[in-house]
Amino acid sequence: MSTEPHDAARAAPAAPTRPPQAGGNAPAPRQWTSVALLGPAGEAFIEHADALYRLRVTSTGKLILTK
Repeated sequence: MSTEPHDAARAAPAAPTRPPQAGGNAPAPRQWTSVALLGPAGEAFIEHADALYRLRVTSTGKLILTK
């Protein structure tokens, strides 16, 4: 059962039915919906290699990652 608001769920594109397969014995990559990852604000900050990145939804519904 989803706890996401119905309007927010409609705004996000549908996730693939099956995540891409990892090669060899590597675990499969993790997968989230954009709504679950970005929340109601439509943005998240990601810390990577001592830098902070901003992932957000644009006004046209695309994702953009900036440093």
